[in-house]
Amino acid sequence: MDPIPTPSSSTSPPAQKRTKTSLTTYKSLTVNSPLLPVGLDISGYDFKVNEPPTDRPVRIYCDGIYDLFHFGHAKALEQAKKSFPEVYLIVGVCSDEETHKRKGKTVMTDTERYEAVRHCKWVDEVVEAAPWFVNQEFLDKYQIDYVAHDAEPYQSSESGDVYAFAKAQGKFLPTQRTGGISTSDLITRIVRDYDSYLRRNLERGVSAKDLNISFLKEREIKTKKHIDDLKKQIKSVVMEHLGTWEDQSHNFIRGFAGRFGAEGVVEKFLNKRRLVTGDKRSRSVSHDDSDSSSLSAHSI
Repeated sequence: MDPIPTPSSSTSPPAQKRTKTSLTTYKSLTVNSPLLPVGLDISGYDFKVNEPPTDRPVRIYCDGIYDLFHFGHAKALEQAKKSFPEVYLIVGVCSDEETHKRKGKTVMTDTERYEAVRHCKWVDEVVEAAPWFVNQEFLDKYQIDYVAHDAEPYQSSESGDVYAFAKAQGKFLPTQRTGGISTSDLITRIVRDYDSYLRRNLERGVSAKDLNISFLKEREIKTKKHIDDLKKQIKSVVMEHLGTWEDQSHNFIRGFAGRFGAEGVVEKFLNKRRLVTGDKRSRSVSHDDSDSSSLSAHSI
């Protein structure tokens, strides 16, 4: 296995000595500026955005919790990385201690979240145990030109917007959220289908103790599975015997009609009925097979 890469100063462009950010005067981007990132409309925001440096890579900082790291996280980082032709992207990941205190329990540990972000191809450097608030000292330490995040105010107990400082400095670069995906949404899906995932893991050999469920809950889930399996077997047997019973009844009708010379009329009727019922039966069987294949595929 390849060793886990760690942030290295050798991968970072050489930091240049600059005066304190708060003492430096910057020109602001305008809607017609050639330096404006493609797709960024700054006219609708109540804060200004500084022009980027043009003599070196732009240093952009993103931060977050990144629990259950998903493509919504990755696309936000991609936006930041592609904001300018040359970008060095630094990503801060908050620790368990800070996150659990402020937002609640995470699914992944901070070490797992650090590594998940570090393995995203858009990321150049990871700051572990990142601060909840970005201040002047932090901006200067990492030579940050912009803090990138979606522009909606991110509230905390201490502030109405944790990015207010960066916005006031002209160092906030707004990105767009990806709809339809979030860590909360993923957790909601798991909670909603809780019993299904318990059954899935029990079938794979995970113990009730590891799943933190009682003996009674384990028996309940296994009993439900046995009942579902029994229903499928009964349905399969019934469908099989229905076909046999129908063929036997058709033979009886043909024999009876033959005594009166009505074989042709009866045969046409039976053939027409066979086409209709056969089509319904085949669709029913196909539907059962499809359900079975779907379950098998999701159990891989």
